[in-house]
Amino acid sequence: MSPVAPPGLDLDGLRARLDRELPGLVHGPLEARVIEGGRSNLTYVVRDTAASEEQGHGRGLGHGQWVVRRPPLGHVLATAHDMRREYRVITALHPTPVPVPQTLLLCEDEAVTGAPFYVMEYVAGTPYRTAEQLAPLGAARTRAAVLGLVDTLVDLHAVDAEAVGLGDFGRPEGFLDRQLRRFGKQLDASRSRDLPGIDELHAALGRALPASSAPAVVHGDYRLDNVLLDADDTITAVLDWEMSTLGDPLTDLGLLVMYSVRLDLPDSPVSTAAGAPGHPSPAELVERYARRSGRDTSAIAWYTAFAWFKLAVILEGIHYRYTLGSTVGRGFDRIGDLVPLFIQHGLTTLKEG
Repeated sequence: MSPVAPPGLDLDGLRARLDRELPGLVHGPLEARVIEGGRSNLTYVVRDTAASEEQGHGRGLGHGQWVVRRPPLGHVLATAHDMRREYRVITALHPTPVPVPQTLLLCEDEAVTGAPFYVMEYVAGTPYRTAEQLAPLGAARTRAAVLGLVDTLVDLHAVDAEAVGLGDFGRPEGFLDRQLRRFGKQLDASRSRDLPGIDELHAALGRALPASSAPAVVHGDYRLDNVLLDADDTITAVLDWEMSTLGDPLTDLGLLVMYSVRLDLPDSPVSTAAGAPGHPSPAELVERYARRSGRDTSAIAWYTAFAWFKLAVILEGIHYRYTLGSTVGRGFDRIGDLVPLFIQHGLTTLKEG
């Protein structure tokens, strides 16, 4: 009898495709579990039951444990869950200083497991999402880990997109204007209730649009719980590339600054790492990025306000999927309560600069 698969993953279909495309990779029946914490694309750890426990925690293609990514169940916004783009950017960045998993297989045949998906190597490491998780590290290690996050972001933005085959990965010209319009459309597609202030924030961002920094490969959701840290607090992998493109790199910095603002949210479904002792201030992160990258960060308030808006829209989309019963995992019942808070922070940041 085959192991019971989590929702959204057909283990028999996956095994058949792996045997066809990568013969000899899998030796026994597959079992899988959903990685909790993701609120958009679904991520599974898939294990070959014939592999030993020691092998399963190793690194590399033949150690019996892999990661599978697929779009969410149900309500899916156009272009928001493109497996090919994720697969392409991770594959391209693997030879660069940016730490990413090695990719194995892209499958766009929805008949295999109900949606396009890709498979990549399993990389050991810890994603830190809350102040409580960071507390055992102590202030000095926490500070070093977050500053290392900035340094890795600088490395990403220094990648020569043309040289790694990503020269056509996006259209930098008019990037910020398109981003605003895109998230406005995503908001409209997920509207199911009144959200005071969100249209005001959208319009205000449009009126204050800054001139873009020199283009770079942009992650789109860069934060501490989207990277894995090893026992030495070194980043072993940057994950969740679903929003990556070629565009204005300061959108990544603005998001990182947004997540470094302390929010007192008990049992929060979003990152609260900024509350940990030793976590650098927003100003420190901006200064370090500016010094190491040489980029002008004087308009960072706009980029931070845009990050608040973008996250409000994303969270509202997730809340909408939750109301439709199309989410997998825990914590979705609290997502909707955060949206007004993010809207207010965006308005305040833009007004106060």
